[in-house]
This record gives sequence, structure tokens and C-alpha cells, in this order.
Amino acid sequence: MGMGMLGLADLHAAASTKSSPHFAPKAKRVIHFFLNGGPSHVDTFDYKPALARYEGKAVPSHRLTERKTGAAFPSPFKFQRYGQSGIEVSELFAKTAAHIDDIAVIRSMQAQVPNHEPSLMLMNCGDSVQPRPSLGSWLTYGLGSANENLPGFIAMCPGGMPIKGAENWQSAFLPGAFQGTYVDSKHQQVDRLIENIRSPHADARVQLRQLELMRRINEAHRQDRGDPRLEARIQSFELAFRMQMEAADAFDVTQEPAHIRTMYGEGVHGRQTLIARRLLERGVRMVQLWHGAGQPWDNHDNIETNHRRLAGEIDKPIAALLHDLKQRGMLEDTLIIWGGEFGRTPTVELSGGKSKLGRDHNHYGFSVWMAGGGIKGGTVYGSTDELGFAAEQDPVSVHDLHATILHLLGVNHEELTYRYAGRDFRLTDVQGEVIAPIVA
Repeated sequence: MGMGMLGLADLHAAASTKSSPHFAPKAKRVIHFFLNGGPSHVDTFDYKPALARYEGKAVPSHRLTERKTGAAFPSPFKFQRYGQSGIEVSELFAKTAAHIDDIAVIRSMQAQVPNHEPSLMLMNCGDSVQPRPSLGSWLTYGLGSANENLPGFIAMCPGGMPIKGAENWQSAFLPGAFQGTYVDSKHQQVDRLIENIRSPHADARVQLRQLELMRRINEAHRQDRGDPRLEARIQSFELAFRMQMEAADAFDVTQEPAHIRTMYGEGVHGRQTLIARRLLERGVRMVQLWHGAGQPWDNHDNIETNHRRLAGEIDKPIAALLHDLKQRGMLEDTLIIWGGEFGRTPTVELSGGKSKLGRDHNHYGFSVWMAGGGIKGGTVYGSTDELGFAAEQDPVSVHDLHATILHLLGVNHEELTYRYAGRDFRLTDVQGEVIAPIVA
């Protein structure tokens, strides 16, 4: 019981104040664009001209794929060089590519298995099997929040939750106060965006009295049981009360000038990206922007039409965010991350021996990019083989990626630990190296 009370004291301090990083951070906040389902690297940020030479031909590979694949499938999208760095980017992300000199593209990412669920857990929580705290939970646990009236970690996913649901932003064995807060960003009214943000039955004075009564009841219950979940529940009630005014203001994009709203676009992804910028301005540590529920980027067929439509929904908002943050002086200390849970095969997927011109899952090699806080822009790190099947030069694990993200926020990934079940756990488990060449 005594140790439990000490833990609760630490929880309250960490959840309500900012903590000190291990060293001077280059970034203070994070936006993570999560392209749910696995975007094709060979159709976006990893140009493979060799695919055209092998078009329609079987290509030898010792790599096993989840489903049967056939001949080489050249990208149906045009690539060209952008910026002073001359990095090749697909026409799908032409607007984003205009900012390529602020972006570092990692072309040699690797996951562990070609399945969505474990790969989502690996990318978000650092472990594909066991329940572990998410990146955003580790960040808020280690660095706290800069605004006690808003959650430190918010996940926006329009139209419902992705596969694995709230496990993608779970706090797991960390105190519940560090769990990500889910927002269904398809809605526009704050009462729909955040459930139960306002009480239809009580004004602020009555709510304060209710909160005080619930706190006394929960405290009495906790004294007999020492359950840390009760402290998390108490804090969630109080945060919900404090959020009523602050959240209503942060989520109201009508306060933005018309030219800013036009720059981001009027669709749901433009709106949620603009909301993310407003949340970061108010001290939220991390915002994760999901591209839809389900797996919209999981294009096993008709990748040309589907990828073009999906990229068209987010290319403009991403470019707008990069421009907007730069003109506000926020890009230098805001880390932007783009990617999915894995990539896709450079060969066509076969169904019943026939191709529907889609691509299968590919965890052997894929692309992720980062921009902003502490990133050396206009750089490419690593590469896949000539066809794009697997990471070949300077392979990067998800642990390496997480170690680098933490490093940019002033955190030594080996020292951010939490003792649970008799051992010290960390986001990167017992692995991970900072990708020094992409750090400015």
C-alpha cells in the first residue's frame, strides 16, 4: 500500500506539470500523420525506375509475401525531383514535395510481420505482441503537458476507430492519465467531437459540487484498495470539466481567417490538420492524425485509383501545415512524422491467378518521413533494393525510429523507463539506435 501511494503521488505530479528532458530538446511537440493500412512506398517516396524494365516479368525474390504475387508492377504515377535537394517524389504528393528541403525521407524502414494488427502495435507502441504504452503515452509520461486544461496526447480518426481501436494510443501499464484521448474528427460541433464535453443537466457551479462529491467518494474507495486506476479516473473527471471552455475554443476552426481555412482545405482532413495546429499552439504534446477508420490505404486492388484519391485528401493539408508552421516560427520545434505500419510489394497481388493491379503488404522495406524539429531537411536515409522489395542499405527498425523521435524531444530512450512486473520497461525495449545522419 505504501509503495502504491508513492506511485500515485508521482502520477499526480507528472500528469499536472511539465517534466525536464534529459538534454536540450530540438522539438517540443509532435504531429503524426498515420496512413492507416500501409501506403505503397514505391508509389510515393521511393522511386524505382528498374520496375519499368521488369514490367510483366516474374522477379526472383527470397522474400515471402502474405499473399501470392506476380510480375513486377511499375508505379502508375510520375516521379520528379523537387527542391534544391532534388529528391524524387511521386505526383501523388506534389504539394508536400514542394517542402522536400525540410523533409528527411527514411527509405529503409522495416517491420516484423506483414499483418496490420501486430504492425500497428509495433509502430505505435513498440511491441507487436504484448500490450505496451504508446509513443504518445511515453511522451506525456516523460515530459508532461504544457496545458493542464487539455489532454497531453490526442488521436483524431474520422469515422470511427482504426483496427485495434484505442490500443493504438493506450497507456497500458503506465498510469491511465497518460492514455491518448480519441476524437472522431468527422464531426464539426465540439459536442459531437468530444463526447460528454458539456453537461446538459448542470451548470459549472453544480458540476464543481458534483466533482467534489465524486472525489471524496473515490478517495474513500481508494483508501481501502490502493488501485491506481481510481486516481486516473479522478483526474479524467477533472480534466473533462476543465476542457469545456478550452476545448471548445481549440476545436473551433471558424476562428481562423478564411485564407487559412482555404489553405488547409474544407474536407475533414484539412479541418483536423488545422485543429492539430491549434492544439499544439495550446500546449498539447502530441497529436496523431489518422487517415480514416479501417485500413483505407490497404489497396490490394486498383491502387492507381485508390492511392490517387487518398493522397488527394491529405497532400494539401500536409503542405499547408508545413507552410503554416514555418510562417509562425513553429516548424523548428514541431516534429512532423508521416507513414503507415508497413509498405507494399513492388509486384502485383494475384487473386485466383489474376491481377487486380493492387499490391500486397510488405514489411521488408518501406518509407517514413519526418520534418521540422531537429530534422536535417532535404535528406534521404537508407534505401531498398532496386525493385523496392526490402531494405538494403542502412536498415531502420521501428525501435530506431522511436529512439530518434525521443532524442529529438530531448529524451534518452534508454533512460525513459517505468518499472512494471519486476522489470524496467521502455518504448524501445532493449534495442534502438538514434538515426544520427538525419538529425540537424
